[in-house]
Amino acid sequence: MSDLILVLNCGSSSIKFALFDASTRPLPRQPLWNGKVDGITGPAPTFGETGSAPGPVALDAAQPYHAALEHIRARVLARLGSHRIAAVAHRVVHGGAKYFDPVRVDAAVLADLQTYIPLAPLHQPFALEAIEALLSTAPGLPQVACFDTAFHHTLPDVEKMLPLPYDAWERGLRRYGFHGLSYEYMSVALAERHGDAARGRTIVAHLGSGASLCALQGLRSVATTMGFSALDGLMMGTRCGALDPGAVLYLMEIEKLTLEQVGHVLYHESGLLGLSGVSSDPRVLLQQEAGNERVQAALALYVRRIVREIGAMAAVLGGLDMLVFTAGIGEHNAAIRARICRDLAFLGVALDGDANARNAPLISTAASRVPVAVEPTNEEWIAAWRALALVGMPGH
Repeated sequence: MSDLILVLNCGSSSIKFALFDASTRPLPRQPLWNGKVDGITGPAPTFGETGSAPGPVALDAAQPYHAALEHIRARVLARLGSHRIAAVAHRVVHGGAKYFDPVRVDAAVLADLQTYIPLAPLHQPFALEAIEALLSTAPGLPQVACFDTAFHHTLPDVEKMLPLPYDAWERGLRRYGFHGLSYEYMSVALAERHGDAARGRTIVAHLGSGASLCALQGLRSVATTMGFSALDGLMMGTRCGALDPGAVLYLMEIEKLTLEQVGHVLYHESGLLGLSGVSSDPRVLLQQEAGNERVQAALALYVRRIVREIGAMAAVLGGLDMLVFTAGIGEHNAAIRARICRDLAFLGVALDGDANARNAPLISTAASRVPVAVEPTNEEWIAAWRALALVGMPGH
């Protein structure tokens, strides 16, 4: 009987899972199998897993999230065979100013993490709901929380502070940073692939439906674009990114939007979708760009905001030794990468068009002063790896 690590990545409308073989040394980067329940709160939820394309799944309308967890539990149990679940690793968005490393979760830790829900109300509750359910149904099963904020605890205070009254800092209003599991994986994978070249002044662009940048020095986070919330920094698929707070005050005071309405606009109706009026997906927008001024404007601003923030990060680093693209858009959208790199020519960035079109690991030319890399992220493996080390299984 071999041991498996189950990784759960719970979002507001989807739950992704992956199972890693903990009996193999070192822990394999690829899971034995994985899957996803998507559209949990929508009218047509789907489930797909390794060897099976996504298809409709029936969820209890009264408690769709619990039903999705139960569906995953049933599918995992059905496929276990001679394996057993030795531990469950959860991606938890917020660890506040307390949790800088993965932690084994019991009732007391869960209660502690629930106090961070106001810091990430659209993300934190879902992982905690899964943890609470498993504590109830399988209290002896080790559960490990891995935090998206933890990797950024190395940020200097000057990067963490917000220019608000000082007592706001004392109350915990600060820049925390997110996408930490992705950036932690980059700190491992880039060192493996590029050696010392990655240990200098590196900027990683995590470009997906959510997006951020992280400046690394010595493979440690020294600056990042997402701060207090997942709205900060870059323009995203449906989120606005950094925004003049006066605009928010205007929406509420002059246009009389409620707090809930403003939140919905900023999280779900802005970004690429809001500007283009077409889609939050750059692939769709690139296909409809010709002759559509709104789509053109949306893509232009999306690229401009990324370029602007890369320039700011290069200034903070005092130069740039490597630029890395990761996550869904970063790994697969050659056109967006090309536009970003075109506007970074002043830094000495020179793109190899053929390598970029192939999503090659290195997409810059030999003459480029700054190497430009594409590195697939692997948040689930990082969570499994860290959980494995924490629970102290034999051989680790």
